[in-house]
Amino acid sequence: MKLGANTVVFGRESLRTALEHIKWAGFDSAELSALQGEGAFGDPLGEHLHLDQWESEAADIKALSEDLELPLTAMEVGPLDEDRLMKAFEAAAAIGIPIVNIGPRGKSGQIGDRLDCIRRIAEMAEEAGKHGVTLCVKAHVGSSIDNTPTTLEAMAQIPSEHFGIDMDPSHIHRAGEVPKVALEKVISRVRHVHIRDCKGPGPAPGEPEDQVCGRGDIDLMGYCDVLVRHKYDGPVNLEIIGSSKYELSRCAIIAAESYGYLNACFKACAANT
Repeated sequence: MKLGANTVVFGRESLRTALEHIKWAGFDSAELSALQGEGAFGDPLGEHLHLDQWESEAADIKALSEDLELPLTAMEVGPLDEDRLMKAFEAAAAIGIPIVNIGPRGKSGQIGDRLDCIRRIAEMAEEAGKHGVTLCVKAHVGSSIDNTPTTLEAMAQIPSEHFGIDMDPSHIHRAGEVPKVALEKVISRVRHVHIRDCKGPGPAPGEPEDQVCGRGDIDLMGYCDVLVRHKYDGPVNLEIIGSSKYELSRCAIIAAESYGYLNACFKACAANT
């Protein structure tokens, strides 16, 4: 299992600065943010790979990853967008990134939106496979795939080996479910984990400091225990939204504290198996 962090945690900083601080916080890998625009907090999401010009950036990104000895285990693209995804698959193959993460499109509770979203994800998963990449989607509050039942529906309708679930406990928590229980139901297709804590029932995950692992309401120890018991060996990447509105030192504290908590959880769970 690779414990890493998404460069969006340091969205205001350069890619080198983001990766250096992820490394210094203790993580052994990273997820590359290709997110566009600003987040809900008005913070830069950290477009550390510009998909429209990926050919001119890929070699430098790969070299930086190798120089820091910090493998890139995933790329986050954002909402389902076929044009951007095709570029993401090419970029991921060139850099050596095995997983591309997206969120679903459409609105919660709209059957037509959900069926269309699942169909489009299935098509994109086949395209991902042509590049040797796995496409992962996570349940997302407010979207057409937003909880465990809709996730299971997508799993049933997309048999491709190039499709997987990105299991984010904070979105499942805000859907009114217990993340460690939900994880048991989908673990067979989980290929990536976005992880953060959450204070309160939502709909937002809370301020960045409330998303720090161990500070919120999610039983992350229990969640880690499920991953360990099922011998999950894919990436686990910290994703804190809004932290880039803070100065660099505060972002570094958020990353380091989360690493310490998660590392302790995984070690304790492994010792108990």
